[in-house]
Amino acid sequence: MWIVRLALKRPYTFIVAALLVFIISPLVILNTPTDVFPDIDIPVLSVIWNFAGFSPDDIADRITSVFERSLTTTVSNIEHIESQSLQGRSIVKIFFHRGADMGVAMSQLTSISDAYVKWLPAGATPPFIIIYNASSVPVLQLGLSSPLLSEQE
Repeated sequence: MWIVRLALKRPYTFIVAALLVFIISPLVILNTPTDVFPDIDIPVLSVIWNFAGFSPDDIADRITSVFERSLTTTVSNIEHIESQSLQGRSIVKIFFHRGADMGVAMSQLTSISDAYVKWLPAGATPPFIIIYNASSVPVLQLGLSSPLLSEQE
């Protein structure tokens, strides 16, 4: 209640304060950065091998484990490697140390994967190599469905 008594005793002070807030707020709003999701530099490359007809165990034995071993000796600045072997597909994620030159890492990875294709069974193709950027990953994905829509189709 003390602020109400002060406003009633000094009305001009509160009018001037309100005008200052009203005048300064557009300047503050225009100079405030609007980046909700800042640029995050996480150096990650993903290598996706496709080989139809192989079971996950065959993929893990013939492609994933041998490729991971060759990466540790030929590609520099690797922090750790994660892999997943699926039916006909191997996904290898290579995490690099902060500050690693991703251009050099990409060229080393491309050269080792092109050389590795020659050791694979006939019909093998070079892998897809993807550079991840945390800023391009969606923050939220939403999927909606309705029983009414599925009945009409």
